[in-house]
Parts: sequence; structure tokens; C-alpha cells
Amino acid sequence: MMNINYQKELEALIEKLIDKEEVPTLLLHSCCAPCSSYVLEYLSNYFKITIFYYNPNIYPDEEYSRRVIEQQDLIKVMESKNPIKFIEGDYDTKEFYSIAKGLEDEKEGGERCFKCYELRLREAVKVAKVGGYDYFTTTLSISPHKNANKLNEIGESLGTKYGVKYLYSDFKKKNGYKRSIELSKEHNLYRQDYCGCIFSKNERENTLASTK
Repeated sequence: MMNINYQKELEALIEKLIDKEEVPTLLLHSCCAPCSSYVLEYLSNYFKITIFYYNPNIYPDEEYSRRVIEQQDLIKVMESKNPIKFIEGDYDTKEFYSIAKGLEDEKEGGERCFKCYELRLREAVKVAKVGGYDYFTTTLSISPHKNANKLNEIGESLGTKYGVKYLYSDFKKKNGYKRSIELSKEHNLYRQDYCGCIFSKNERENTLASTK
């Protein structure tokens, strides 16, 4: 799967939906409001989206609460062709620390992150299955620091297992990441400087300290 152009796969699907005049439902796992901004602007033209906010990795509790509120506020103010709904998953940090055990010293972008992708996508596909959604996917691929190939491989595998179609994506393509920064400024969004977990926070702080 390493040679698949996920953005082109997505564009081909969208063309088919337009031709058939179909507007499917999409459960969109979101990591934060800034990353979701461009994805919502883009995909809400073609899908009826429900944001699924499930991120038990986020540390500390105050950071989690701030990101939830920011996500909800963005949905309220963003213009969209089709409706955007919101579901909040359980914030059970034990789920994250369980999969991260033994991988605490991994650099960001390594095996611990892959386990975290799977944790969040697995919960997303379960919710999508129960809710009868046509597709599920995640905003995570918009980040230059996230492995789009790995995300799509995990998503496809889970989709096959649970019987829900995974929407291929590499949202950083077509200047998606750049547009997310523009939209963040436009909507005055809180844009965090670390991915979310305590390990990424510590890594970020250590990097900053070493440059002083």
C-alpha cells in the first residue's frame, strides 16, 4: 500500500459521489479544532459529517477540556454545505497508557504513535458501525508529523474487520495543512504546540529547553 496516492483516491471517490448525486454519512475522528478546520471545509461539501472527538491520549485534563470546547465552538461558526454534528467519546486515559506501556521512551512518530492511531481509529469504527455511517476516517493525516500511510493501512484494516468503509485521506496534500493554519487564524483557534500526550509534551519541552 506504500505507493497509493491517498489524495487521488479520495478525489476519485468524490467525483463518483457527485456523478451519482449521493451525499453519504461520514464519522470523522478529530484530534483538535485546528486540524479539523480544513477537513470540514473540504469534506462537508460532499458528506454529512459527524465529528467524533475521542482522544484519551491528551494530557493534562485541562488541555483535553480546552480542545473539546474549541472543537465544539468551531462547528458552531463554520459555514458548511451539509450539516456537521458532534459526538464526544469517553476520556479514559487508562486506555492510552495501557497501549503506551513499554513505549514511553519512543520518539514521537514511532511505534507508540502507531498504537495510538489504532486505539482512536478502532473506537471510531465501532461508533461508525453502531451508528450506521457509510464511512469513517480521521483528521490526523493533515499533520506533517503524522504517517499517512500507516493511518490509511490501519483504517482500511479496521474497516474491513468491522464492515465500515474507510475514507482514504492525506489531508496535508493540496495545501491542506497550510489552509488549516489560515483557518485557525481566521477563527482565532487555540493551536497547541504538542500533539497531545504527556510524552509528546515532554519531548516538545525538552526540545525548547535545548535551544535556549
